[in-house]
Amino acid sequence: MVGPIYESGTIIPLYRWDRQAAVESIEKFKVTHWVAVPTMIGDLLAMPDLEKHDFSSLRFIGGGGAAVPKALLERFEKIVGLNFVEGYGMTEMMGQSHVNPTPWRKPGSIGIPQFGVDAKIIDPETLKELKPGETGEIIFTGPSMFSGYYGKERETQEALVEIDGKRYVRSGDIGFMDEDGFFFVVDRLKRMINRSGFKVWPLEIENVIYRIPEVKECCVVSTKDSRVGEEVKAYVVLKPGYEGKISREYIVKYCKENLADYKYPRIVEFVDDIPKTGSGKIDWRTLQEMENQKNRN
Repeated sequence: MVGPIYESGTIIPLYRWDRQAAVESIEKFKVTHWVAVPTMIGDLLAMPDLEKHDFSSLRFIGGGGAAVPKALLERFEKIVGLNFVEGYGMTEMMGQSHVNPTPWRKPGSIGIPQFGVDAKIIDPETLKELKPGETGEIIFTGPSMFSGYYGKERETQEALVEIDGKRYVRSGDIGFMDEDGFFFVVDRLKRMINRSGFKVWPLEIENVIYRIPEVKECCVVSTKDSRVGEEVKAYVVLKPGYEGKISREYIVKYCKENLADYKYPRIVEFVDDIPKTGSGKIDWRTLQEMENQKNRN
């Protein structure tokens, strides 16, 4: 919102996400810049005759909030004719902390830290800084970092960590930094599934499921299992017209062929919709709590 105001630009707001209204707005008002979350892209790609709409006015499209599945990105970029610029941020950093430099972007990366932001990868247990290529928790600091949660001293202490005399905010996201300084998000720390002692990251599985053309949305959670402790379960929403035509066995088989044996989901449940947050992101927490509730019952 602040960017267009600073540049004296025009903002076209939608009261809630509606793909038809979004496409019509882009065509009618010649929208040049669009910031989207992954669920918007997935919903748009399920729209009939999407290729017939005119996206030629767009000069920039990007977003963040969650990792964009590679399969969705490739299909979307082909239709709009632009590269999707991924970024990353947290409210605790007053918004964006990382962004891809447009000419040198790396697909799947959240980019490099913005000016003034210092970001690191640490071991979430020992708090030791890790080397490029090693996976750990993303932390960062900068002039826009918050001072704490109002009236919540304990939560503030848990969110902050001091390294070499500087205070950093812990993101709760697991990722790594490559040799060029680009950061990649693997998944949320709290989403990790422990299957027979093996670490399983839901995002990796979701990226594979999204390669199936008939899939509109998916979300992977853990479910209790007496044999392996936590089993991998996938909730899947199929595109209109494919209900009953794609089986659970088909999705399990596809995942088995494209993932390590301990990673692929043994359980697939088809649903009509997946809960979303107020900003339109898939609400994995609500889905995980629903699954936990089933196990308690």
